[in-house]
Amino acid sequence: MFNSVKQLLLSHFLPLMGNCSRRGAISYDSSDQTALYIRMLAVTNKTIKSSFVFTPGDVRVRSQVGFEPERRGSHPYLGVDFRTLHSRAESAGSIPARRIRRLFSFQRHLLSSRLLRGAPHLNPLHILDEDYCGQAKCMLEKVGSWNFDIFLFDRLTNGNSLVFLTFHLLSQYGLIELFQLDMVKVRRFLVLVQEDYHNQNPYHNAVHAADVTQAMHCYLREPKLAQSLTSFDILLGLLAAATHDLDHPGVNQPFLIKTNHYLAALYRNTSVLENHHWRSAVGLLRETELFSHLPAEDSLSIERQLGSLILATDISRQNEYLSRFRTHLDENDLNLGNASHRHFVLQMALKCADICNPCRPWELSKQWSEKVTEEFFHQGDIEKKLKLEISPLCDSEANTIASVQIGFMTYVVEPLFAEWARFSDTRLSQTMLGHLGLNKASWSTMEPEASGSSEDGESDPARSSEEPSSRALTQGSPES
Repeated sequence: MFNSVKQLLLSHFLPLMGNCSRRGAISYDSSDQTALYIRMLAVTNKTIKSSFVFTPGDVRVRSQVGFEPERRGSHPYLGVDFRTLHSRAESAGSIPARRIRRLFSFQRHLLSSRLLRGAPHLNPLHILDEDYCGQAKCMLEKVGSWNFDIFLFDRLTNGNSLVFLTFHLLSQYGLIELFQLDMVKVRRFLVLVQEDYHNQNPYHNAVHAADVTQAMHCYLREPKLAQSLTSFDILLGLLAAATHDLDHPGVNQPFLIKTNHYLAALYRNTSVLENHHWRSAVGLLRETELFSHLPAEDSLSIERQLGSLILATDISRQNEYLSRFRTHLDENDLNLGNASHRHFVLQMALKCADICNPCRPWELSKQWSEKVTEEFFHQGDIEKKLKLEISPLCDSEANTIASVQIGFMTYVVEPLFAEWARFSDTRLSQTMLGHLGLNKASWSTMEPEASGSSEDGESDPARSSEEPSSRALTQGSPES
């Protein structure tokens, strides 16, 4: 069936195109700067090529191996291709695992389409049965456990952890049925989201997004939230977690600004990455028409509130959100019956989920620490190569994994999770704080000097201000 459709398309377009390859692109709507994803056939024929006009902005070409630079505008460092920034050389003749995963994802999309076309009321879990091996399904039975091993789950799902986990949670909460979502559109949206993460990035990739989504699920089940949040709140929380770092380039905001990157110019050096993650997510929502059956004003409301959640992960605004949260707790005036207060708590939950790695069990936390530091140090190497000032925490000669993690835990993670424990004083909160203390102690034994300086550093305003801004480089979608 697929081959016949393919032949039909080729016979229709081939006379017009000549030699061509399947491509797509992303551009920005000039009115609201929303990322618009466009699937098209990029051709070499000049008469056909001239009919495609893209607006200035963030434009990239989707090829078989990822995104290729289509336009770099004012970017002076043309040698920096963010799609291959963290990639490793593959052996000659080997088939990239990413390409294999794409093929599987497309085949599953076709299977889902055929099944649903003949059985519109099919339980969505039947579709998952086609994809999951028994071990992965067993893991999903404990998806609410704080010890959930996202790395193992990603391996069991052949690198599709974000798609499977998010689809499972949407089904588990009954959101697909409640909001009358087309399951094929949901699946397509999640596949595109996963594909738009740079899995060459050691840290900011689809596995991180899946980990944040799983953590968000744990927080949504906390008594105070479970008793107060609406289904709409839960839908927003899960979507924001899954897309919060969409198309992250593997470098931080200061890097984009000092290299005069076009994204920095587009968003005027303000929450550059967060704005890009949000607009890219909106682009995929519109492309897949996931909410096209809803009234236009409802769809726009979802897009705006999704943006509000993702923008809250900007680490440079950490103190702003933390001070507001602390004030609410001191005055005991958080009213979860109020929609704006519930939304604020969702913002704080996403911020916690985004940087919760130090609060995981040591076996998981250590892996994340190594990955995020690898990404930091790689940026530092690029900065050295380009003769730029090396960003804080990115100099592998001046920092270690232990020193980076101790500083991050001290100045960013501990203050946030201490306040979250005041808000939600549960077993989970105490477990997270317990892991945080043990993990910090473990890193301290590896870095004796860092241990002393981290405790004395509380009174050092220069050090204090440096840590959060540098964190923008990683953990979550803050400046990441």
